[in-house]
Amino acid sequence: MKIKWAVLGSAGIARRRTIPEGIVKADNATLTAVYDINTEANAEVAAAQGAQACTSEEELLGSDADVIYIATPAVNHCDQVCRAAKAGKHVFCEKPLSMTIEECDRALDACAAQGVKLGTGFMMRFHAQHQAALALIKEGRLGVPVLGRAQLSCWYPPIPGAWRQDPATGGGGSLMDMGGHCIDLLEMFLGRATSVQCVTGNLVQRYPSEDTAVVLLEFESGAKGMVDCLFNVPDASSLNRLELYGSRGSILAEGAIGQGESGKMSARLEYASGEYEANQLRDADGGLSLNPTPVNMYRAEVEAFSQAITDNTPAPVSGEDGRWSQIVLNACYESAHSGTKISLPR
Repeated sequence: MKIKWAVLGSAGIARRRTIPEGIVKADNATLTAVYDINTEANAEVAAAQGAQACTSEEELLGSDADVIYIATPAVNHCDQVCRAAKAGKHVFCEKPLSMTIEECDRALDACAAQGVKLGTGFMMRFHAQHQAALALIKEGRLGVPVLGRAQLSCWYPPIPGAWRQDPATGGGGSLMDMGGHCIDLLEMFLGRATSVQCVTGNLVQRYPSEDTAVVLLEFESGAKGMVDCLFNVPDASSLNRLELYGSRGSILAEGAIGQGESGKMSARLEYASGEYEANQLRDADGGLSLNPTPVNMYRAEVEAFSQAITDNTPAPVSGEDGRWSQIVLNACYESAHSGTKISLPR
């Protein structure tokens, strides 16, 4: 059985990644209809994929799709989730789920009232190397988690009409767009955040959203964390590192955080903590390479959500997950504004 997907906002990330790599390639999904206010791009996507090119959101919602995938600017998410739910469709929404906690609650309530599932697009959870690292942590191989760092940066110059460059349409800049993924990953490994301290700035790019953000976090496991995300360094200059440290070693990666399925990850782990070594000798080799079979993250998230519909099980990355992310990010922006540490609700 293939779940029918329709796309609301076909001209952006949906066109570049989610449609060709995710929906079209998924074993249990099929693309039926697309709509975007960019009619030319929408027609091109529809023609390339053999889907119905809808001329309005209403036409899309009236189609026979089982799922509406929302990939529009963040400012539109809440109302579009609510309308899709009212049409009786399951909803898979790109992050951020909405602009505010109140909007997240509206979206969740709308889906609950109609008995439809709501998923949030944190595709980086599905990266094969991230899952391999998570398995090691769950097995206790890292020991007591101590510290995590996640880094994601790119060069994102001013572009007329770019909604991520205006907090009124995107909710924020580098923190909202990329930091949300980084924080979500660290929480997958280390447990939910309990407090945040954040600084942001516009150091290079001249647009309303921040181009620089750094976050310090504390997690329910007791571990500490760091996230740095930048819109102002050349793409090739940032290695997009993931670093996880514990009492029995470390898991270190480069290039796994991002939109691709590749990356380099190694584990330097001991079966038991050793005695104190005054000379602090370090092995010069690169540790144990973690090279699981690559997984396309967009295909994985589409297949997982489709399977949840088929099996009538909870969404693997739920609307509640999207709401929690909004809580954490809001606290980060509050911290950046006030210059204080912000505690998160338990």
